[in-house]
Amino acid sequence: MTSALYLDYNATTPVAPEVADAMEPYLREHFGNPSSSHRFGQQARAAVEQARGQVAGLIGVDTDEIVFTSCATEANNLAILGAARALHGRGRHLITSAIEHPAVAAPMAHLTEQGWEVTVLPVDATGRVAPADLAGALRGDTVLVSVMHANNEVGTLQPIAELAGLARQRGALFHTNAAQSAGKVALDAAALRVDLLTLAGHKFYAPKGIGALYVRAGTPLAPVLFGAGQERGLRPGTENVPHIVGLGAAAERVRQQLPEITGRLRRQRDALHGRLAEAIPGLVLNGHAEDRLPNTLNLAFPGVSGRDLLARAPEVAASVGSACHEGAGAVSGVLGAMGVTPERARGAVRLSIGEPTGDDDIEAAAQALIGAWRGLFSV
Repeated sequence: MTSALYLDYNATTPVAPEVADAMEPYLREHFGNPSSSHRFGQQARAAVEQARGQVAGLIGVDTDEIVFTSCATEANNLAILGAARALHGRGRHLITSAIEHPAVAAPMAHLTEQGWEVTVLPVDATGRVAPADLAGALRGDTVLVSVMHANNEVGTLQPIAELAGLARQRGALFHTNAAQSAGKVALDAAALRVDLLTLAGHKFYAPKGIGALYVRAGTPLAPVLFGAGQERGLRPGTENVPHIVGLGAAAERVRQQLPEITGRLRRQRDALHGRLAEAIPGLVLNGHAEDRLPNTLNLAFPGVSGRDLLARAPEVAASVGSACHEGAGAVSGVLGAMGVTPERARGAVRLSIGEPTGDDDIEAAAQALIGAWRGLFSV
């Protein structure tokens, strides 16, 4: 894995060499269908179940509580639409936050079209949901709350355990989209008190096209796809064995190396921030100063457009927001929900560091961004 000046690891990560090595036999030799009873199929089935155990180990849950999906978007849809279908007779009220990823916001919007009521919780200036706001929004007919674990744009971590505890007291399920968190911070589903949790392989050095949903034992969930009975009937379709194996290998490497990874990411993130703040008067951090992902730095560069800044520093691969709506010209909805002024939001750039990032990359990126800002600011 080479880094160049790639600082967009929240958008996607490269496949780790050991993950690719684990996948290769299942791309070349072990091609059996896991549902087949002969030895080719059973070999594939064993690999799927080993990976299921590895993913379960990453978040501290039982093996049979992991459902493999094609991506985090599918996992989020299964969690939200599946819970709604299973519980529509008990109530038709849902709660989410104002800064959710489209993979959560869109199924929520779809349910409003089907007659559901969705309460959208505000966030504070750091991007956090206040537990008191959730407590005030919960009702007797609330069946599901969905609040992301970490924001993909500013990195802010939510007080999930407290929020989920409030939902549980009122009999509502709690889902968290932890796609950005895996591989960067520890995830313990029991400590978080969640019923449903989403993972995305390509955010922690597994391939694109594979994800998982944790479904706590006993959680009512209806399928949104229909076919054969794979994945306990919740996600029918022949399993993508090579990618599932890759997800398991990625989960295992993170489980073993996380403290070291987290410490280095935080050190490099803070070094980059310090270098930029020293050279650029008026540089502002967007997001929570402490409770955020160790690799994520969202900064508002004063007096310039973030897009213009990155265009002037083409050697730095970064973004002005989520890659899922990077092409739009409008101010980030996340920053808007946080109350950031349009002028400040206009100068926002998201710099997200990854495992391959070297200290030399940090210094080179800082120099490029400082030079670009000075060039634009003097125009």
